[in-house]
Amino acid sequence: MIHPSAKIHPSSIVEEGAKIAENVVIGPFCIVGNQVEIGKGTILHSHVVVKGVTTIGEDNQIFQFASIGEVNQDLKYRDEPTKTIIGHRNRIRESVTIHRGTVQGGGVTRIGDDNLFMINAHIAHDCKIKNRCILANNATLAGHVQMDDFVIVGGMSAIHQFVVIGSHVMLGGGTMVSQDIPPYVLAQGNHARPFGVNIEGLKRRGFEKPTMRAIRNVYKLIYRSGKTLEEVIPEIEQYARTESAVSFFLDFFKRSTRGIIR
Repeated sequence: MIHPSAKIHPSSIVEEGAKIAENVVIGPFCIVGNQVEIGKGTILHSHVVVKGVTTIGEDNQIFQFASIGEVNQDLKYRDEPTKTIIGHRNRIRESVTIHRGTVQGGGVTRIGDDNLFMINAHIAHDCKIKNRCILANNATLAGHVQMDDFVIVGGMSAIHQFVVIGSHVMLGGGTMVSQDIPPYVLAQGNHARPFGVNIEGLKRRGFEKPTMRAIRNVYKLIYRSGKTLEEVIPEIEQYARTESAVSFFLDFFKRSTRGIIR
């Protein structure tokens, strides 16, 4: 079903069964599969391929040579009807690849809202990216990566499968991540090491000084107190009672399985 207001270039192929909402623009030489849904106002600039059971929300911009929802690179994949779900107002730049999920990973690769994926970024099967994240050029996410809100990944960085990255983390360029990264941490290196709290990012997002002070104190508990995580969690819970932003640490530790960077 194609809405009458949608603009589809005659050189593009939109297979029968695709659902194209109002004011969608599909530029030259695009391919849209028969199980694809594209929300209103989304633009496929040119040479974009969208395949599989893929849902794309509203007001996204997808630039040339991007590949969305294609067969993933997991050798266990056997053409199951797994999904790719993308939210609203994302900017997906040239040659970005986002692969569909696997049955073993829950069946869905999921992208939230207001993200920017720069040129040649790769998001593998079963990744879960929340909102307002930035992947710079050539950033690569292996399968099953979880990325919370406001994460920035520097160019040429790579993240190991099953890694969890907390909210407001910033990774410098060329960072190799093989373990989980707690919220608010600034990290860089091969392998990634913590270099303090992402204070500049928190200032830009309107965090107040008492909140940033509490986050910094929790960082010191984790990385400078000499205590184990089990020993510091009760102290973190104390901070969380007065500063709700600290609760992101507690949520993160519940999901972390690979150990944290040190």
